Amino acid sequence: MELSSILKPEAVRVLSAASSKKRLFQEIGDVAAGALDLDAQVVVDCLLERESLGPTGVGHGVALPHARLGGIESVSGVFVMLEKPIDFSAVDRQPVDIAFALFAPEEAGVDHLKALALVSRTLRDSAVCAKLRANPDPVKLYAILTEAQSMQAA
Repeated sequence: MELSSILKPEAVRVLSAASSKKRLFQEIGDVAAGALDLDAQVVVDCLLERESLGPTGVGHGVALPHARLGGIESVSGVFVMLEKPIDFSAVDRQPVDIAFALFAPEEAGVDHLKALALVSRTLRDSAVCAKLRANPDPVKLYAILTEAQSMQAA
């Protein structure tokens, strides 16, 4: 599994308006609606439902919100970079400025877990996160993310 198979270039955004976790999820829903042809409100509701089980802020300013959705055929994602970090109730209590949301079919099973592991591994790399934070341009962000995975595989 490769990041380029999960993440489309048009699903990468830099956000300036997200001021809370709920607002971030609404922005992710809007991006998912435009780039992935998903229902924005369903995305928001599913992310909020999953988040109620426990925060998906994994530390070091990174969050990996995820949900299973009906009506999609494969795992897909939305990557957002926040101009201003927000409180996300992360495990290390640090505010979040990088979020990679993953959406999987309800019956995805192992593919969902593989995608989560792949994204987690990529964003656990402090050098990758530093590059992302230094290049707030969606085209560059996409290139860094997809290139990072190629470098890790080598």
